[in-house]
Amino acid sequence: MENSYSATGRRKRASARVTIKPGNGKIWINGHSLRQYIKIDTLIQDLEQPLVVTDLKSKVDVDATVKGGGIAGQTGAIRHGIARTLDKLSSEYHTPLKKAGLLTRDSRIKERKKYGLKKARKAPQFSKR
Repeated sequence: MENSYSATGRRKRASARVTIKPGNGKIWINGHSLRQYIKIDTLIQDLEQPLVVTDLKSKVDVDATVKGGGIAGQTGAIRHGIARTLDKLSSEYHTPLKKAGLLTRDSRIKERKKYGLKKARKAPQFSKR
């Protein structure tokens, strides 16, 4: 493994720039440690999934800069960025990452509001008279 690799990950409105370098498993997000920035255990497991699939959790350090969206979208963006960076790192990681569905961007975004409705699909209460 050479110095460092980086890639961009996206999810909903969030965009993350992820850099991976050899290390001992530390993850930094916007200058904060992982547990400081993300406090929900399921989101932390989701974020670490690409590292677990490739058995690199304690062998690399991850530094991520993320903007936009909420905490779940940001976590998904970082996860996507980590997977894309690991794919760049070595071609042997491509197959397990692809099988786990980590290289595909989750393209689901919020649906726009339509006129005459309260939200994208929620209609006002119907009144017969």
